[in-house]
Amino acid sequence: MSTVADLLRARADDPNIGYVFGERTWTWAEVVHESAVRAAVIEEHLDPDRPPHIGVLLENVPEYLFWIGGAAMVGACVVGINPTRRGAELERDVHHTDCQLIVSDAAGFSLLDGLDLGVDASRRFDIESAQYEGLLRAHGDATCPDSDPDGRRPLFLLFTSGSTSAPKAVVCTNERMAVTAVRAGAIYGVTADEVCYCPMPLFHGNALMACWGPALAVGARVVLRRKFSASGFLDDVRRFGCTYFTYVGRTIAYVLGQPPSEHDRDHNLRLGFGTEASALDRQRFLDRFGCPLVEGYGSSESVVAIIRTPDSPENALGRERPDMAGQVSVIDPATLTECPRVVFDEHGGITNPECIGEIVHTGGGGTFEGYYNNPEASSDRIRNGWYWTGDLGYRDDVGFFYFAGRSADWLRVDSENFAAAPVENIVARYPGVVMCAVYPVPDPVTGDMVMIAIEMAAGHSFDARAFDDFLADQRDLGTKWSPQIVRITSSMPLTANNKVHKPPLRAERWDTSEPLWWRPTRKDSLVPMSPADKAALADRFVAAGRSNVLTGL
Repeated sequence: MSTVADLLRARADDPNIGYVFGERTWTWAEVVHESAVRAAVIEEHLDPDRPPHIGVLLENVPEYLFWIGGAAMVGACVVGINPTRRGAELERDVHHTDCQLIVSDAAGFSLLDGLDLGVDASRRFDIESAQYEGLLRAHGDATCPDSDPDGRRPLFLLFTSGSTSAPKAVVCTNERMAVTAVRAGAIYGVTADEVCYCPMPLFHGNALMACWGPALAVGARVVLRRKFSASGFLDDVRRFGCTYFTYVGRTIAYVLGQPPSEHDRDHNLRLGFGTEASALDRQRFLDRFGCPLVEGYGSSESVVAIIRTPDSPENALGRERPDMAGQVSVIDPATLTECPRVVFDEHGGITNPECIGEIVHTGGGGTFEGYYNNPEASSDRIRNGWYWTGDLGYRDDVGFFYFAGRSADWLRVDSENFAAAPVENIVARYPGVVMCAVYPVPDPVTGDMVMIAIEMAAGHSFDARAFDDFLADQRDLGTKWSPQIVRITSSMPLTANNKVHKPPLRAERWDTSEPLWWRPTRKDSLVPMSPADKAALADRFVAAGRSNVLTGL
């Protein structure tokens, strides 16, 4: 049985550099020793009668990884606490996951100040304090434990992004993490000579499973960045000689939003791996930086994996991983039958919206290890003996999958159902768009109106007439898809891993001080939306007897 503890032990005498953070470096041998020190601290302070859960509230600093290493050695579990959560949400996350130790810094503890965490002060470790330094010195002669923990014990509780609902804590065992690390490294060609850039948050599966884990498995170098910076991305890559990096969500869009330079190709990058970069952004990145991006579809649950192949169509996710062949389908949740394959028109538009359903693993839960302390959510994932991803998709006649958004991203206009992602992919072509988010808001009569939030790049402004002309030229834009309300936002709401956070956008609707354009009827051109227009729209809801949808009653 392979475990992360096994992978660490294999690096115990490795003199090559393992971690880089600013001006500091640690060899892999030093990494293993620092992990053993934390393992000794864990064993001294954990209550054996409670779940061995350690809440870590840190940015991407080496201490985070040392604590992961220590937990792996003694069978403890690291709970990655999301630093973008606040107040009652943070309090809930700590209680929900039964943390009995908290590891953080001054900034992190300021977020926790005044919260009822159920964690004694003696079990809260501030990594910047003199007391913490003394604690580490007291265990400075620690060595790797003589035996490995049971690989079936949880190593991580990984909170989902919460982009559409409350975050859930995904269980990831020591063994699954090790297997995933080795497999990912093999798929993406990570070798001991790699320099892996890690700007994505360490509490998320992407950074752990696709960057840190593969580097550990082969002894490659990991370059840590406290948190992602679009302006600092290329400087870091050049400074540290990075060859590989991972990304999530709108990361690539933000990098492309930086001013171009004649030095954009002065780097050693050979590959970037991630999720949710559009086909257009992937091509722009390759053209500008000379580095290909490989997209994959997956999640912290690790049940469904879809991988792009060289023959994948431009906008496709790819095909299911070979070991899942014949077990991944697009299912209609209402009928539990496979959706028909997509039929494109001559412009690439979808002619049969009924092709969109939920991406499902029909072979069962597979590697899904459940959501901690949340049997309802775990049961919702496994229905009819199948694993339901919560993601919408469709499939073409030769078997390639396409992403259509989250299950909450359905819109219904004039009795026609469609998904948000195809509309977002089209609007992303409009010059100057950094990112956009399509979501439903109530229609005064019935169903939904299509609303879109757009963030423009620096130096670009939104021109409503030009945008209307652009939409008219998009031959693959469905007849019901054109946005009826457009919001120009200065800062798109994002999760901590750069995924668009739509719930606040849906909740605010047109109740915002940011610039709005709208079509009083769908046949109209976009015009500025004034306070009087908002009041008139509210009156239309009252007249139609739908005012309750505006209050959530």
